[in-house]
Amino acid sequence: MFCLLTISIFGCGINKQAQQIKALEACTYKIKNVNQITLAGSDLGRLINQQDFNLASLPGVALGLLRKDIPLRANLNLEITNPSADLAAINQFEYKILVNNTDLAEGIVNQAVSIPQGQTVTVPVQMGSNIYGLISNGNVLNDIIKAAQKGSKSDEKLGLLTIKIKPTIMIGNTPVKYPGYITINKDISSKILL
Repeated sequence: MFCLLTISIFGCGINKQAQQIKALEACTYKIKNVNQITLAGSDLGRLINQQDFNLASLPGVALGLLRKDIPLRANLNLEITNPSADLAAINQFEYKILVNNTDLAEGIVNQAVSIPQGQTVTVPVQMGSNIYGLISNGNVLNDIIKAAQKGSKSDEKLGLLTIKIKPTIMIGNTPVKYPGYITINKDISSKILL
């Protein structure tokens, strides 16, 4: 009797998790904004708002090029909308962030996220990465300077930001990863950089 009850409870838990994952697949994902951006310790958001941006205003970048270590920190706000009739939930998720199909950062958000039926939730993703490889590429560096010089009033497309997330659910005490990635693409313009 005890075994039958345990199997029944465990089966209900798996069914509930499966419904939550199915609802998660039906969700729409949107990058709301990116804020608190620092590059080599300098507030990049403030520098973007200045009209006379130049590399001399980022001495940490020059030092970082010598050390091959240019830290980028930012908060990315991911908006998730659940249009389904079921609760969508994950226990944690891995993420990869790409700019123009080049890896920028990856990590894990160790935060349970629940999106009730018909609701929208904003999930903050704190990003940290060494972007020496991107900055040392002259084309990327020129694109960053061009974007900064245009200022925050421009809405010109500057590139493609891609976020790939791999949710993890718990079945009993065992974490189970989603079999693939959920991909979100967003055109980058200086308006997204708040």
